[in-house]
This record gives sequence, structure tokens and C-alpha cells, in this order.
Amino acid sequence: MSDYGHDLVFGSFTTPGSDDPEHTVGLAVLAEQVGLDLVTFQDHPYQPKFLDTWTLLSYVAARTTRVHLSANVTNLPLRPPAVLARSVASLDLLSGGRVELGLGAGAFWDAIEAMGGRRLTPGQGVRALEEAIDVIRQVWDAETRGGVRVDGEFHRVVGAKRGPAPAHAVPIWLGAYKPRMLELTGRRADGWLPSLGYLQPGDLEKGNGIIDDAARQAGRSPGDVRRLLNISGKFASVGRGPLHGPAEQWARELAELALGAGVSVFILASDDPDDLRRFAGEVAPAVRELVAAERDGGTAQDRTPVTESAPVVAAPAPAARPSVTGGAFAVVPTPDDGRRRSNRQVWDESTRPTGPAPDPTRTYTPHEQATGQHLVQVHDALRAELAQIHDLIEQVATGEIDAGAARSHINTMTMRQNRWTLGVYCESYCRIVTTHHTIEDQSLFPRLRERDPRLNPVVDRLEQEHHAIHDVLEGVDRALVAYVGAPDGMAELRAAVDLLSDALLSHLSYEERELVEPLARLGVS
Repeated sequence: MSDYGHDLVFGSFTTPGSDDPEHTVGLAVLAEQVGLDLVTFQDHPYQPKFLDTWTLLSYVAARTTRVHLSANVTNLPLRPPAVLARSVASLDLLSGGRVELGLGAGAFWDAIEAMGGRRLTPGQGVRALEEAIDVIRQVWDAETRGGVRVDGEFHRVVGAKRGPAPAHAVPIWLGAYKPRMLELTGRRADGWLPSLGYLQPGDLEKGNGIIDDAARQAGRSPGDVRRLLNISGKFASVGRGPLHGPAEQWARELAELALGAGVSVFILASDDPDDLRRFAGEVAPAVRELVAAERDGGTAQDRTPVTESAPVVAAPAPAARPSVTGGAFAVVPTPDDGRRRSNRQVWDESTRPTGPAPDPTRTYTPHEQATGQHLVQVHDALRAELAQIHDLIEQVATGEIDAGAARSHINTMTMRQNRWTLGVYCESYCRIVTTHHTIEDQSLFPRLRERDPRLNPVVDRLEQEHHAIHDVLEGVDRALVAYVGAPDGMAELRAAVDLLSDALLSHLSYEERELVEPLARLGVS
């Protein structure tokens, strides 16, 4: 077993389709909204059905604020390394240190040659890639005196000025499969980025061995090389094969890859928004929990500690929530701070019913408490979306984007999906527990009613508020449409968003207050 001890990172691998550019960008924005850490796009400059990847990455960087970005992987034969180095550094500076560099030696040589690139043999491709790494790192090393000098077989740079330096230590990840590329990865790269679909059983372990040996021979630690993996699969109610089944199965299988093969970055290849939501909201937290439990238990073998110099993608800091342990109920509902932005009210909060008081002597297992904790986590994602809406409106006000672009963004958000009126938690919950029935037939609320009728008044009120929030969201959309025809309508637009903030934040706090304990007590998990 190999566990290199890296923090876990989860990302998306999106097709850079040119037929619907806004959809392509919307998927990247959605990845950030649902909490993924990394957005990547394949790079095939000879493919007219694709957007140019570096142009797309720049555009997405301007439309996001937190998520890291990378080509997966950059087509080096059509991207001169000195120019590529400046492109990466420039976008890293503009994005606040959010760009990573994936590199490939090249494939599809007929298409590369048709675009003016030089056809290389596999051996030549490896040598050209190593020369390119020299060029790129010298360009980034702005502190060293003298120009960039690489007099290589394939890349020749004679005195080019250095810089700019990127905003952070940009890691270089190599898409590698064959021994020579794997050895280069161990000697010179910061990460190994293959695709699971191209690997045979045992290839991850063999590749790790080659990389680790090459790293040691170069005086490096194997932990200096992060292990990344492009994955694909299908969510289903029952298991039908590897990464084809429910989210719990995905989590177990990815945790095994993390602990047994050292993979710390999982990048999901999917253009389905629902897949991204499930991957971020259900799979990623479960994998992190499984891996943390194994590491804390000290049973992961042969772990190589990460050196301080190892570049990593910054995973988001965990929310300030207590981890659940057996005993007293430890999940903390998000309190309502009482602050309101609007002078309007969607409902009378004083008329909200409350459920039965918890039994102070009852104890709860970690498994029972995990359901309520997941509800809070899903709500945290909605709160993050709300902050994004406020930011979008301010961008509209300053002219950075138009109202149509803001509408497009908002319409990709979880809170704008049709199933909102059944409760956002039901979307995740019901996909796991149902096979043949619709979400409406097997939603969370009917189960709560069935198991504790005393919750009926609370459930009734929550359903009413879900519908009311849907109407408030429609009001935001109408205000955006009106703003297009009447640019002096910014005050009305801000008022609509303020009302949404008041209603949504109040509702989420109320729902958590009333449901996190019953979810554990009633075994709805």
C-alpha cells in the first residue's frame, strides 16, 4: 500500500465544447459553486469543435473566484514552452494563484502535424518534454540573473528575459503512461496525471514504483510527486461495477485508491451538472471522512510524508463544524443571526411550529449523526451560492457582466433546480434510497411524517417555505429581466436579492434547527 499523505482534492474534467460556450463555462462555474477544488479542460488545438483551452481557462478564471484551473493536459507540441510559461504565469497572477500546469508529450500526430507541429517519436516526445520543463521553470525563475538558456534538441531559447513569476509555485503535472515518461515524472515533475480508463489492473502500482524509484535516484522524496487521476463512471441506485453504483460505493472505491495507490486528486470527467453535484456533495465528503479515519487510526502503511516544498492545490478549509462522535448529539445547527436586509417579510417567523424536544439522555452513533451533518453541509453550499448571487449582482451594477450572463449563472445553481420545492436535501437523499419511484413519492418529508407524526406541523411549514422561496427566486429572475430593459432598475434588483437572502438564510437555519436531531433519532439516513 502507498499513501503519500497529501490532502484530498476533487475536480472536474469538462469537454470544452464550442457549440454552446455558455454551457461549457456554466459547468465550470457550477463546479466552484458545489464546492469542487479544481476545474480542468482537455487541450486539443486541432479540434474545431472545441474552444481554445487557454482562452477558455482565462475566461473561466474571470468568472470564478476560488476554484483552481488547469489544462488536462496541455498539448505541448502546439504550445511553445517559453510562451506557455508566460501564459501560465500571467493567468496565475490575474487569478490570484489559481492556475496549475498539466503537460503532455503529444498524441494524435496527424492532427498536430496538420496544424504545423512537428511529428515526434515517443522517445523524442519525452526528450522534448524534459527540455520544455527546463524552459518553463527558467522563465518562471524571475529572481535569477541572466536570460533563459536551453540549447536543446527540440527547444532552443538563447537569452530570453525571465519572468513574470507566477503568483504561487505552479506545479507541473505530467500525463504519463510509459516507463520513460514515468521516470521523467519522478525526476522532474510535481504530479502524475493519468486517466483511469487508460490503465490496466496493476498499472497504478507499477507506475508508482517507477516514479518513486526515479524520484529517489534524483535525490527527491516520492512524496514530492502528487498522484492525480482522471475518473469517469455512472451513478446508479445499485452497484453494477467499478464506479457504477451509489455514491457510497464511489466513496469506498476512491478511498481505496487514495490509501492503496496514493491518489490524492480525483478529477471527474462528466458534462452532467447532476454528476458534479453528487460528486462534490456526496462522494467527496465521504472519501475525505474514510481516508481521515484510516489515517488517524494509523493503519495506512508505507505512507511517505509530504515535504514542505511539495506544491499542492489548496483544498478548501473545512467548515467550522465539530466532527461527530458517539454519545451526545454534536451536530450544531447554523444559528439565525437575526439580521435582515429587506424591510419586507416573506412569512411571519413567529408562527413557525417546533418539533418535539430531544431526549437529553439519548445517545447517538456517528452514523446516525452523519445525516444531520450532511444536511448542514448541503445548506452551506446553498449559502455559498447566495454569496455568489450577491457578487453577480454587484458585477452587473459595475458593468463587468450583463444581466443575461448573471441570469445564466444563477440558473445553473442548485437552488434554481426544479427539485428545490421538495427540499434541497431530498435531492441527495432520495437518489440513494429510491430505485423505481420518483423523488416526489420517496422524499425526505413523507418519511419524517411516517416515523414521527409529531413533526407534521414542522414539515408542513417547511414545504410551504420551500414554495415561497421558489417564488422569491422567480422575483430575482424577473428583476434581472426588467433590468435589461430599464438599467435604472438596479435598486429593484438589489431589493429582490436582499429579500432572497432574508428568506433563504432564515429558512435554512429553521430547517436545521428542527431536523438535524430527528434525522438521527429516526434513522433517516
